[in-house]
Amino acid sequence: MRLPSWLGWLASLVLLLWYMQASAAPPRTVVIGSDVAEILAALDALEGVVGRDDTSQYPEAVATLPSVGYLRHLAAEGILSLAPERLIVAAAAGPREVLAQLEAVGIEVIRIEQGASLAALPDKIRAVSRALDRRVEGEALAAGIEAELVQLETLRDAAPQPVPSAMFLLSHSGMTPMAAGSDTAGQAVIEAAGACNAFTGFNGYKTVGSEALVSVAPEVVIATRSGLEGIGGQARLWQLPGLAMTPAGRERRLIVCDDQALLGFGPRTPTALKTLYEVLHGEQESAEAACREVTL
Repeated sequence: MRLPSWLGWLASLVLLLWYMQASAAPPRTVVIGSDVAEILAALDALEGVVGRDDTSQYPEAVATLPSVGYLRHLAAEGILSLAPERLIVAAAAGPREVLAQLEAVGIEVIRIEQGASLAALPDKIRAVSRALDRRVEGEALAAGIEAELVQLETLRDAAPQPVPSAMFLLSHSGMTPMAAGSDTAGQAVIEAAGACNAFTGFNGYKTVGSEALVSVAPEVVIATRSGLEGIGGQARLWQLPGLAMTPAGRERRLIVCDDQALLGFGPRTPTALKTLYEVLHGEQESAEAACREVTL
């Protein structure tokens, strides 16, 4: 029995609509880099994201996704196991050879070249939004971040003098704690918050002895939450050789911040820096208040 022609037309229409809906679905995406992941979340663009790297822990919708490993030491096998169609990767992602292998098998790799700096953050947001075809939302987010950075710069320029001398402590479980020297994210954070880095005599992160600590006499220690846990908590921190003999140690002045919010150079970083500024310059009641505010 022949079906009426209108039924055939209706069936064709249904198939066309199904195809259009299927083709409009976002590609299966793995995001590499906490800053890029947070930008995707801020743009409400997590649909289709099926995996992340170890550094991407915020928000919860990202943290609960399967991890493919550490962003600087990626392996093709772990990524391929999630059958992605697209990777969006931060500037620090690698090795480059692995990314090239993934491209060679047909996976689109979108590299966000803007790195870990405050100045690059608005352009990083714009680059991600272009890749996602969310330019309007990206421009709005970037403009808001630019306004926050201007406010932060104004605060820093008006900081009471002399500015406090701060030590940024880097630590992970099983490693010897190190101080941030010149040309580090730790120094960038200290200076952006209107303080001065106590350790500018060397580049990078280095272990410092008791004599060096006493000599530079930091007035405050800035640590990340995971770093403090890696040391074994506040009690162990103040037992580091020489630290108890510094102004920071005598007054037990410690500011604990969220790792990703402060050092990720993503959308939350300007707010985290503003809160750090307020604590450093006495506009928050205590360092514990900083913990609550900076750990967003």
